[in-house]
Amino acid sequence: MLSGAGLAAMLWLLPRSGPLWLTVMPEVSRPVWTSQEWFSLLLQHVMLAVGAASIAAGIGFTIGVIATGRLGKPLRPLLDSLFSLAQAIPPVAVIALALPSLGFGVPPTLLALVLYSTLPVMRSVTAGLEAVPSHIIDAATGAGMSNRQVFIKVQLPLAMPVIQSGLRVSVTLAIATTAVGAVAGVNCLGTPIVTGLANGNPAWVLQGALVTAWLALLVDQCLAILLNRPGQAG
Repeated sequence: MLSGAGLAAMLWLLPRSGPLWLTVMPEVSRPVWTSQEWFSLLLQHVMLAVGAASIAAGIGFTIGVIATGRLGKPLRPLLDSLFSLAQAIPPVAVIALALPSLGFGVPPTLLALVLYSTLPVMRSVTAGLEAVPSHIIDAATGAGMSNRQVFIKVQLPLAMPVIQSGLRVSVTLAIATTAVGAVAGVNCLGTPIVTGLANGNPAWVLQGALVTAWLALLVDQCLAILLNRPGQAG
């Protein structure tokens, strides 16, 4: 299992691993990324990813609830198609299209990440709410609960395990995809990747990719443990 201590050790060792990278890639004159601190890039990467995942969770939850409501059910195929299309567009393409209107930096990157990360939340909300047995809802209504009380006290707790799985996927996608923000000039773990591609330095590309992948897998594992621990719903 990957660990946070292992990731921290990797970030500390990378700037000091020049001889190793020279052995692997002797044709590269500057094989180690030292232009910016790895820990600084990690912090900015996580902040942007968490911000995007939070917005995606809010949008996905709201749309999912609407799509399972009486008035929203007819719109569900349309909503599902729209958010499926949004996820199908590569984030780097979204950034390129948004640059003229939003400029460089966080805004176009945030837009791309939100569009890419909303669908898992929306689908998990609709699946979770629709999986609640109708007789349980009828029993709660018969006990005198209002529609709001039924939703908050009955439907939402029963649907929470499915919703949590969607949130886990959404956060992991955001963490893994935030690297594209470097295309828009955002400092993140994608910065060594993009800079390495621009300068023909495969060592920087590989280092950025390894750290990004490690972080995404670590976050996914942590969420899996957190959401499956005793006392959680389901």
